[in-house]
Amino acid sequence: MALITDYLVQGSQMLLLLLLAPLLTGLIRAFKAQLLRRRGPSPLQPYRDLSKLLRKEVILADSASWLFRVAPYLIFAAIWVAASLVPTFASGLLFNWTADLIAIVALLGTARFFLALAGLDVGTSFGGIGSSREMMIASLAEPAMLMMVFTLSLLAGTTELSAVARFMLTADVGLRVSLGLALIALMMVAIAENARVPVDNPATHLELTMVHEAMVLEYSGRHLALIELAASLKLLLYLSLLGCIFAPWGMATAGDGFWAYLLGVAIYLGKLALGGLLLAVFETSIAKMRVFRVDQFMGAALMLGLLGTLLLFVSRSL
Repeated sequence: MALITDYLVQGSQMLLLLLLAPLLTGLIRAFKAQLLRRRGPSPLQPYRDLSKLLRKEVILADSASWLFRVAPYLIFAAIWVAASLVPTFASGLLFNWTADLIAIVALLGTARFFLALAGLDVGTSFGGIGSSREMMIASLAEPAMLMMVFTLSLLAGTTELSAVARFMLTADVGLRVSLGLALIALMMVAIAENARVPVDNPATHLELTMVHEAMVLEYSGRHLALIELAASLKLLLYLSLLGCIFAPWGMATAGDGFWAYLLGVAIYLGKLALGGLLLAVFETSIAKMRVFRVDQFMGAALMLGLLGTLLLFVSRSL
C-alpha cells in the first residue's frame, strides 16, 4: 500500500507540473501587461493556444526529415522528465533519488541538442541562425550551470536535490558569498536558457534578433504545441530549481500525509507566483541587449559560478 501511495504522489507531481506550466507563462504575461498599464491576455490564454494548436493540421516542409517529426516528442519528454526530477512540494519522493543536478543538466542539454538539429533540418536561413545562436549561448550556459552545481556539491557533499534541500535548511549553511554568486549565476543561466529579456524577447518575432522562435518557425499543429509546452515546462523547471535549492522552506517529506502535501503544494504555488512576478518586474525594467553582447552576459555568469567554486576551495567559510 505504501508503494502505491508513493507512485500516486510522484505521478501527482508530474501531472501538477504539466498543468501548471502554461498557467505560469500566462501569469507572467498578465503581470507584464499590468506593469505596462495594458489590459493584456487572460492568464488562461496559453491553455487556449495549446488546445487550438492540437486541433490544427500539421504542415511539413518537403525537405523535412524524420528527425524534424520526432524532435518535438523528444524535446518534450526530456524536459518533462527533468522538471519531474526537481522536488517541488515534497522531497524524498519515489524518483527523487534520481534527481541529480548533473542528470538534469544532461537532460536539458539533450533537449537543446534536438531543438538545434530540428532548426537546421529544414534548411531555412532563420533556422540556421537560431540554431547557431542557441549553441553559442549553450557553450557558456552549460559550464556556468556546472560551476553552480560544483559549488553546491562542495557545500552539501552531494548533487542529489533532496539532500541539497535538506542541507540548505540546516544551520551549517549561514550567509556565504559563494552561495550568493551561485544564485546570481543560476538566475542568469535561467534567463538565457528560457530566451527571456534581456537575452531574447519571447513576445516578438523580430527575425534579426530572435533565438528560440527562429528554430521553431517551421513547426505547426501538435508539433508546435509540444514545443511550446516544453518551453513553459523549462521555465517552470528553473523556477522550481531556484525554490528547491535557495528557498526550500515548506516542502513536505515523503510519508507526511495528505495535509502536509497539500500545504506543500500551496507554498509551492506561492513560490511560483512570486518568481513569476519578480521575472515580470525584471523584464519590464530592462531593455533587450544586442545579440553580440549575449556572450558577455553569459561569460559573466560563468565567471560568477567559477568564482563561487574557487572561494570554497580557498576558504570553506565563504
